[in-house]
Amino acid sequence: MKRSGTADLPLHGGRVPAWLGERMTRLGTAIARHIVEIYGPSAFLTRLSDPFWFQALGCVMGMDWHSSGITTSVMGALKRGLNPCFSDLGFTICGGRGRHSRRTPDELRAFAAQTGLDGKALARISRLTARVDNNAIADGFQLYLHAFVIHRSGEWAVVQQGMNEQNRLARRYHWHSAAVRDFVSNPHTAIHGQPQGIILNLVDARASRAQQALLDLVREPVETNLQEARKLIMPAHHDVRPADVDLKRLGAVLAVAHEQELRDFASLLLLEGLGPRTLQSLALIAEVVHGAPARFSDPARFSFAHGGKDGHPFPVPLKTYDDSLGVLRRSLDAARFDHSEKMEGFRRLDRLTRAVEEDRDPLADFAAAVAHERRISPSLGGQTVFDDKPTSARKPASGQLNLF
Repeated sequence: MKRSGTADLPLHGGRVPAWLGERMTRLGTAIARHIVEIYGPSAFLTRLSDPFWFQALGCVMGMDWHSSGITTSVMGALKRGLNPCFSDLGFTICGGRGRHSRRTPDELRAFAAQTGLDGKALARISRLTARVDNNAIADGFQLYLHAFVIHRSGEWAVVQQGMNEQNRLARRYHWHSAAVRDFVSNPHTAIHGQPQGIILNLVDARASRAQQALLDLVREPVETNLQEARKLIMPAHHDVRPADVDLKRLGAVLAVAHEQELRDFASLLLLEGLGPRTLQSLALIAEVVHGAPARFSDPARFSFAHGGKDGHPFPVPLKTYDDSLGVLRRSLDAARFDHSEKMEGFRRLDRLTRAVEEDRDPLADFAAAVAHERRISPSLGGQTVFDDKPTSARKPASGQLNLF
């Protein structure tokens, strides 16, 4: 096994308000359903195992764009949403934060009894991934969250997080069971650019010999492999800044949402009469569903879908959030009756946004975009956690987990 990636995040206290937590559950479930129905269960696990995609998912769901709480809240929302849908989607999420993590082996054995898988082997894998991240690497991080996402086929992903109280950081670790993953065999819909001679593309299906040579490196010591994992390092500052965002990609989203000609066409693709603010959110959601891995190098950009519960870059627009959920729900309902136009519309919306990015070379005015969002926030039911009655801030549970 090889860890698929890590993310370093500033520790952040606080809580997820009920009005956001319920919406996160619905949105996370809808996004998972879209991915599974279009690309299959393995693709969803592949995305969960990418630290950059995971961060973008949390941002589009309205969480703080960079803090440690994004891990607990996203995994909690997915567990609440996906476990009741096991008969449809085939996923179960075991474990969780604190005491819930200690139940993971028992939950995996119960899952195995239901599906005919090897529960003893699954429990061993759970312990192994946790021991590697908690004990094998002396990096000062002690695990306090362990979530094991498994499909009835036996394929799995692990997302776990540790805390380092000395440097006030949390580190998230990602694992994926697949020996050959979607992202390493022709993952691109296209690679577009000016011809510049021979290039190296190790994810081309024809590069199997080169891939095998790289896989031979697995025989090296575990520390060597884990240092090569895909790594995301988030900054300490709490506000979203222009340097945190790819302004060209953001500019394409804003153009599609707010330029009349593009907005009309984007709305037509989804067979809906949609306003600009909802289209802005849906364009970013479409990218989370359909985007290639390289598209998630700037996760903060996805906070322009539904803001953040702490008000950065702007308050969560509840009206827009609910409108986005409505469109996603209707597209899934239509797909069940073999009316796939709406689900295909999200793919076309993603393609339109990328085409605008390439053809028009847009560049977002970051300050103007944030100012606009804050100006229209009251009309969209903008809300932050600070609008609720104050409660005591919750701190991640410290100390090493006992389940290993």
